[in-house]
Amino acid sequence: MAGRGRVRGSGVPGLCLLLVSLVSCGGNPAADTAKAEVQRVLDRRAAAVLHHDAPAYAATGTPEGYTDLKALPLAAWSYKVTAVRRDGDSLTADAELSYRVEGYDRAPVTAGRVLRLTRDAGGSWSVTSEKPARKAGEQLWDEGTVAVVHGEHSLVLGVGQPVARLRSFADLADDAVPAVSAAWGTDWAGHVVVLVPRSLEGMAGLLGSPASSYRGIAAVTTGETGGRTKAPADRVVVNPDAYALLGSVGRQVVLTHETTHVATRAHTNAATPLWLSEGYADWVGYRGTGRTPPQVAPELRSAVAEGGLPAGLPTDADFGFSGDPARLARAYEGGWLACRMIAERWGEVKLDAFYRAVGAHQERAGAVEGALRNVLGVSLTEFTANWRTYVRDQLG
Repeated sequence: MAGRGRVRGSGVPGLCLLLVSLVSCGGNPAADTAKAEVQRVLDRRAAAVLHHDAPAYAATGTPEGYTDLKALPLAAWSYKVTAVRRDGDSLTADAELSYRVEGYDRAPVTAGRVLRLTRDAGGSWSVTSEKPARKAGEQLWDEGTVAVVHGEHSLVLGVGQPVARLRSFADLADDAVPAVSAAWGTDWAGHVVVLVPRSLEGMAGLLGSPASSYRGIAAVTTGETGGRTKAPADRVVVNPDAYALLGSVGRQVVLTHETTHVATRAHTNAATPLWLSEGYADWVGYRGTGRTPPQVAPELRSAVAEGGLPAGLPTDADFGFSGDPARLARAYEGGWLACRMIAERWGEVKLDAFYRAVGAHQERAGAVEGALRNVLGVSLTEFTANWRTYVRDQLG
């Protein structure tokens, strides 16, 4: 009896250990091995990109794509494999690409990527293709060979554009940076990266949105908002189709506007209404151009002339790219006039302080009201009434 008891007692723990062992294996050791092997291949591929080593890149699989990105000045480039789906001697790998442009990015750009790999007779994996992940935006080199132009305060990366045109963007950006610093101050990076794709469709591909969302929009700025400790890797993305329709002043205003977003990024967050962030960027853009309110705000002027004086400051919804273009124009113009009014009545220093005070609040509720009270000494109701009178006087 005692012997049988010991057999039963030792058998149960043994069964438990076997079950624990099976569970801990994850049920697919082959997939785990393949994931580790793919990570090693991508580590070698990343090292080849960083060291501009074309033969080493080709040794990890297809050499396609290397020529498109080899001109990029990189400080970091790495992949992190997050999942693999194996099908015999081929597999699909999901990975996160992380990279930094030398001298410009304080934090990395990250992008989801999908890679296809095949295994040769010797059992080694090699890359056959790499594409953006589903719902992820393209990277510039996904659209063709990247050309690079260095400015004094700028880096311009383009695809399908003559070098002379890329140089013109560098010149505009080089003028924009000191103009922004003169208005905002120098507590920002003091340089900007500009992406110039081949067309509107290329711009939309970079932003991961339909082209219809940006038709008529000359440029946008990407980047995470808020926080000094995690400085964003901003990009000014140009719509070359819309940009070509602008005059010389308009082109400069647009680049200065977008550069302002780069400079103010650390102080822009969920608390900042779009009338302030876009209005301030326009204020800096038009500052020193001599353009008058009727010239800058034609849509709002027409509305006022027809008895359509706005009842309140523009809402975030008014800034929707895919809505009514006249409504969008009036929103930008109204925001610009609000910031222009602050600069005229309270001074440019107060305008900058107001912007920072709103962003310091971190949340939308009470942010504008508190900054108006503490910096400008007025309530939101008083400010709105003053703004409506200002709009009528400037555009009536």
